[in-house]
Amino acid sequence: MKQVLQDLKTGEIQLVEIPTPQVQDGHILIESEISLISKGTEKMLLEFGKSGWINKARQQPDKVKQVIDKIKTDGFLSTYQSVKTKLDNPIPLGYCNSGIVKRVGKGVKGFEIGDRIISNGYHAEFVSVPQNLSAKIPAGVDSEDASFTVLGAIALQGVRLLNPTIGETIVVTGLGLVGLLTVQLLKANGCNVIGIDVDKQKLKLAKEFGAETINLTVWENSLDKVLYLTNNVGVDGVIITASSKSNEIVHDAAQMCRKRGKIILVGVVGLELSRSDFYEKELIFQVSCSYGPGRYDDGYELKGNDYPIGYVRWTEQRNFKAILELLNTNRLNVKPLITHSYKIAEATKAYETVLNDSSALGIILNYDSDDAIVKSASNHVNLRQLKRTRTRTQNVRIGLIGAGNYVSSTLLPNLIKTDAELYTIVSANGFKATHLGEKYNFQSTSTDPFEVINSPEINAIIIATQHDSHADLVITSIKANKPVFVEKPLAVNPAQLMEIEQLLKGKENPFIMIGFNRRFSPFIIKMKQMLDMIASEKTIIYTINAGAIPNEHWVHDPERGGGRIIGEVCHFIDLVRYLADSPIANVETIVTGARKIPDYTDDNITITLKFNSGSIATIHYLSTGHKSYPKERIEIFSGGKVLQLDNFRTLRGFGWSGFSSKQSFRQDKGHRQTLVEFVNAVKDGQPSPIPIDIAIEVTRTSFNILKL
Repeated sequence: MKQVLQDLKTGEIQLVEIPTPQVQDGHILIESEISLISKGTEKMLLEFGKSGWINKARQQPDKVKQVIDKIKTDGFLSTYQSVKTKLDNPIPLGYCNSGIVKRVGKGVKGFEIGDRIISNGYHAEFVSVPQNLSAKIPAGVDSEDASFTVLGAIALQGVRLLNPTIGETIVVTGLGLVGLLTVQLLKANGCNVIGIDVDKQKLKLAKEFGAETINLTVWENSLDKVLYLTNNVGVDGVIITASSKSNEIVHDAAQMCRKRGKIILVGVVGLELSRSDFYEKELIFQVSCSYGPGRYDDGYELKGNDYPIGYVRWTEQRNFKAILELLNTNRLNVKPLITHSYKIAEATKAYETVLNDSSALGIILNYDSDDAIVKSASNHVNLRQLKRTRTRTQNVRIGLIGAGNYVSSTLLPNLIKTDAELYTIVSANGFKATHLGEKYNFQSTSTDPFEVINSPEINAIIIATQHDSHADLVITSIKANKPVFVEKPLAVNPAQLMEIEQLLKGKENPFIMIGFNRRFSPFIIKMKQMLDMIASEKTIIYTINAGAIPNEHWVHDPERGGGRIIGEVCHFIDLVRYLADSPIANVETIVTGARKIPDYTDDNITITLKFNSGSIATIHYLSTGHKSYPKERIEIFSGGKVLQLDNFRTLRGFGWSGFSSKQSFRQDKGHRQTLVEFVNAVKDGQPSPIPIDIAIEVTRTSFNILKL
C-alpha cells in the first residue's frame, strides 16, 4: 500500500510503498476513500522539517537541555548518534480519514466489515485504528464531508470548554479550517460571532457563515471594532484557533473580553502572559486538548475502555458522532472549505500547495484506484532482489521483529557489524520497518511476525517489540525450531514464564538468548577477569539513576510493559548475578516513599540479593535523581580491593597492583558484542552465550521482587 511520510531531517514528502498494517486487538482495518490534509498542523511539520539544525533547536529549547544533560553523562559521540537517529526516523502525516471497514480486530464492538467510518488514521491506503478513535458515517454524509469530522471535533471541544449560551458574543481569532468550523458551531449554538483574520477569502467565508468580521490589515486595533460591535461591553469569550509565535494574540483576546470572560486556546500561539490582563477582569484561560476527553489516555484509546456517559458526556468519539450528525442535518457545511483535490499518487503536489498556496484551505486526498496507482493490501513488501550465492545457506539470516527507537538507535547499527544477513524486518504499522529496511538493506519488510518466524529462508529471530508480546513470540519461534534473541524482559508475568519453561522441557537444545548486554561490555569483562583472581566473597553496590517516566507511559502498564522492575531492573539483576558468578539464594526489597509493591509505577527501590557463594549485591534503582548525574555506577569490594565503574566510561581500581584507572571516550554497554556473540553461536551451532536457566532465574527474581 501507499503511505505519505515526511523526512524529519529535510522536510521532504515521500509517497512510500509499505506493508498493510496488521489488525491488532481492539483495532479496525480501514480501506481509505478520502483523507483531509490539516493545513495548519501539517504545514508546521513541513516547515520544522525544512529548517536547519539551529532553527530546529530554537523551536525545541527543552530538547536542547536534554541533549546537553546527555552529553555530560554519556559523552558527545553517543549523544550525537542518538539525536541523529531521532531525526532520521520518518513521521507519518495525516489524522483526518474516511473509508470502509475491511477487518475487525478481536474485542471490537459496534463495527462490521463494510461499514463506512471516519478515524484519525494517516494518509495511507489502509489504516489500522483503535475503535474509540472511529465513528460510523451516516448514510446522508459523503466521504469528503466526513473527512472533516476529526478537525470538527477539535473545534467542537474548544466550544464545549467555552460553554457559551444563546445570545453571547464570541470572537474566533484565526479563520483557517478549525476557525471556520468553530464559527459555524458557535452559530449553531445561538451565538453572535466575530471572526478575525488577515485573509480576505477566509473572512468572506466567515461572513457567509453568519459572522461579523475584522480584517487585521484594515483594523490595526481590533479592540476598537470589537467594542463598537458589543456596545463597549466586550465579548463573552474568545476562541483562539490561530497559529503564530506572537504573544499579542492572547493579550488582544484579554483586552476584548468583558469582566470574567473566557479565553480558550485551540491553536498554537505565544504564551508569555501578562498577569494584569487576567487579574483585573478575573478572566479564565484554558487550553483545549485535541478531540476531547479520552485523548492520550491509553486506557480509553488503545484498550477501548469508554467513560460512563453519566460522568463524561462528551468523549472524543462522542464528539466525532456529534460532528457527523451536524453534517447529516446540514447544520455544518464543509463544502465551501474544500479548495483542492488530489489523487493519492499526487501527494507531493498536494504538499507543495500546502506550502506555497496561501489561499488553500481544505486539501483533499482521494484514494480511488486508477492507472497510476492500484491499491495493494499485502502484508509483505520486497525491498530488493534476492542475492543468491553459493555460501548463502551457511549465513545467519535474521528476521527482526520490531522497529522502535531502540532498534533504530542501538540494535541495527550494531547488528550490521556482525556476519548476519538482514532478511526481513517487521513492524505493526509498516512504515518504520520499511524505512529501516531500506536504510539497512533488508531483503523485505512485513507487518506479520508469524510470517517471518515460519519463513524457510530465515534461520534466526530477533524480537525487539513491546514487552507483553515477547513471551508469545519466543514460544512461536521455539516451536518453529528457530534460534531466538529476545530483548529483555523474557516475560511480564509468571504465567508466561511457566509456559516457556514447560515448552523447553520438551525441546532438545533450544536456543534462547536474552538481551542482557551489560555483561558483554569491555569494562565488565575486564572487571570479571580481575575479580576471578580473588578467592573471596564480593560485595556489590549498583546505583542506577534511572530518571522518571510519566505514570501513564506504557512501561508502567502491568499488562503491556510489566513495570520498570520487570522491564528494566532485570538487566541489573543479571549483571550482578554475572559478576557474583553464583546462583541467587534470596532477595529482599525496600521501597522508598509511601507507595508499596506491587504498585507498578513504583521506581524507587533498594534490592538486596544474597548469593549461594556468600556474596551480596545491593541495587539502588532510583527515579528521583538529576539527569546530569551518571546513570549507572557499580562498586565492588572484595579481598581488600575495590573496583568502581562510572557510566560504562571510567573504571577505577583501588588496591590493585598495576591498575589504577581506564577511561573510554565512547560509552560501551556491550550492545555490539552481545549481537556478535548471538550470531556467532547460531552460525557455529553453539548454545546460547547466556544460559537460558540463568535468564529464567533472573526473570523469576524480578517477579519475586514484586511478590508475583
